[in-house]
Amino acid sequence: MPPIPVSVVTTIDPVLRESALAGLVLGSPGAVAVRHDLLEGALRRVVVDATGVVEDVTVPLEHACLSCCVRQDAVPTLARLAADGPWSDVVLALPVTADPLPVVRALVTAMAPAGALAHTRLAATVAVVDLDDAESDLLDDGLCAERGLALGEDDERAVGEALAAQVEKVDLLVTVGQDATGSGLVDRLRAVGSRRLDGLHALAASDLSVGHHDPARAEARAHPLGARGPERPDGGPWSGSGDDRSWTLVLDAARPLHPDRLLDQIERLGAGRLRSRGVFRVVNRPDSACLWDGAGGQLCVADLGPWDEAAPHHSPHTRLCFVGAGDHDDAQALRATIVNAFFAAVTRPEEIADGGLAWLGREDVLAPWLGDRATSYLGA
Repeated sequence: MPPIPVSVVTTIDPVLRESALAGLVLGSPGAVAVRHDLLEGALRRVVVDATGVVEDVTVPLEHACLSCCVRQDAVPTLARLAADGPWSDVVLALPVTADPLPVVRALVTAMAPAGALAHTRLAATVAVVDLDDAESDLLDDGLCAERGLALGEDDERAVGEALAAQVEKVDLLVTVGQDATGSGLVDRLRAVGSRRLDGLHALAASDLSVGHHDPARAEARAHPLGARGPERPDGGPWSGSGDDRSWTLVLDAARPLHPDRLLDQIERLGAGRLRSRGVFRVVNRPDSACLWDGAGGQLCVADLGPWDEAAPHHSPHTRLCFVGAGDHDDAQALRATIVNAFFAAVTRPEEIADGGLAWLGREDVLAPWLGDRATSYLGA
């Protein structure tokens, strides 16, 4: 018997999630959908198919977090439905605003030959997005907690961070709405090789089950170096509609960044209505790849570890991708500010002519964000 296809659906909008699941099960009698919601100290699981609600259960959890949800309930529930039920397709709808990648990793592990889900396969990961809200959701500074969409008390994510993680990491993007700028933004963010369907009416379980999720490709597009440049998702040149105010800016530097000047310019580079993503290298950490991840007015930087481990097929460098939207003059001014701030932070040739010796013993001004640097950091 061929393995049962399992697909993962995520969104930041609970109404869109319900609409997508209803369309999937009503349009495909062989489909069953599992919906999870995190409650205080518990998990609610609802299972539906074309006949209606099959299960509606609240499961106590010691830690009501996404990883516990997957480990304690999602995997055994999917295994049971795929093995015992009359269904040919299984859909897992994640808690609203959930990042699909950690869930997908757990499912792929469970789908190994000796795993609990060995009789299934991961067909597709899906994000459902409202284009009419996409610009404000991605670029404004609203928080998930302010909308009642947080996944826990300690969830401080911006809505833009949650939505960008979904759009950038899935195999299939399903859109509703007509806004041209929202359409341009999600196309600029979604992965090369991903598919897009416009309208929930166009979504059927067969669109998901024909897919074959590629874990290696998923990890590559989730990597900060997987951020796409200005080309379209299909690899062709960009030619958006006249009403599309979205834009992409990619900045590269072979020379490392100056830590003090980077700190001076960080507000100009990381603040504002932007989605920014990439890696950077600072002169006093020449062997470290550093993460840059910004959305919703928030910026996260971190030390990813040695380049040969964090990005083994890339030589040390800086590459930052910025996506934004705005009227022509405002967008041009913002891009100019970013470009000037970036190159102001790049070291000059004479500053690294000694191979980094000048940085020995200097205070590391980025340590509060990147952590303590390695003791060996010569060779800029």
